[in-house]
Amino acid sequence: MKPLFLIAEIAQAHNGSLQKAHDYIDAVATTGVDAIKFQTHIADAESSIHEPFRVKFTDAFATRFDYWKAMEFTIDAWKELKAHCDAAGLEFISSPFSNAAVDLLEEVGVKRYKIGSGEVSNFLLLEKLSKTNKPVILSSGMSSYQELDAAVSFLKNRNVSYSVMQCTTAYPTSVEQFGLNVIQELKERYQVPVGFSDHSAQSATGVAAVASGAEFLEFHVILDANETGPDASASLTIAHAKQLNHDARYIHKALQHPITKTDSSSFTELKQIFEKSLAVNKSLPKGHYLSFADLEAKKPKGFGINAFEFEKVIGKQLSRGLAAWEFLNTKDIV
Repeated sequence: MKPLFLIAEIAQAHNGSLQKAHDYIDAVATTGVDAIKFQTHIADAESSIHEPFRVKFTDAFATRFDYWKAMEFTIDAWKELKAHCDAAGLEFISSPFSNAAVDLLEEVGVKRYKIGSGEVSNFLLLEKLSKTNKPVILSSGMSSYQELDAAVSFLKNRNVSYSVMQCTTAYPTSVEQFGLNVIQELKERYQVPVGFSDHSAQSATGVAAVASGAEFLEFHVILDANETGPDASASLTIAHAKQLNHDARYIHKALQHPITKTDSSSFTELKQIFEKSLAVNKSLPKGHYLSFADLEAKKPKGFGINAFEFEKVIGKQLSRGLAAWEFLNTKDIV
């Protein structure tokens, strides 16, 4: 089993501030995760003034296009962020939302691409990504199996290495919407690594996803729980991200060590201590016919008839008198 891979997503939590983006890198580096993920938006290439708001969380932007414009960084700024991630021991990942963004990220330097679920049907972008010869992570959030099948087929035909994430596009995601069952469905359907992209703002969700078979996790993080960005309500605090990192890896390690219940030989010594032998719970005379009410089971094993054999002695006659709490052996019955 491969090591668990954890991705902390910043998205637009930096609110267009380059300094805040760097602050996020420093904070995420303390959590123990493997990678930090941004989103690369080039407004002119990906959007228009006709795009509606998903969440109108502020009056600062007249249109969604204006919001994306404010989220842009220069190529030099992206290179600074990438260098900071390298120094902090974090893999730099950023989701592109246009072919132009792919060109930018290729210049910055990335190992892989994560594609948001809104881009699964954007075969123009998938074609662009296929030309980079880099792995692609597909998020399944808004996609039916028919749509995922089409995207997977497109990538496979171009020999693109891909993986899939179970995701529910809801901010925040309620417990009824997690779809943990889909993790195994995706594994069986595509026979590739499957992860879980979380928007629940609960660290327990990622742990449950790992227990359900997720091989990598992505989750939003936020510096201040009181922030009001579009993903704020779906994000973990840095403290919760640290807890998730610990707990998810703990459970992942447990899954790498399955046990078998067909052989209990390793417990031989303990069984000798904890298992019990039959005894009588009162003084009984020679010739007494034993009943269930006469019996007790006492530690340790091996000093009387095994407790699991009690039914064999019911109705048997004592060959000698026994004192209260004395062990019962085969020589004591006829």
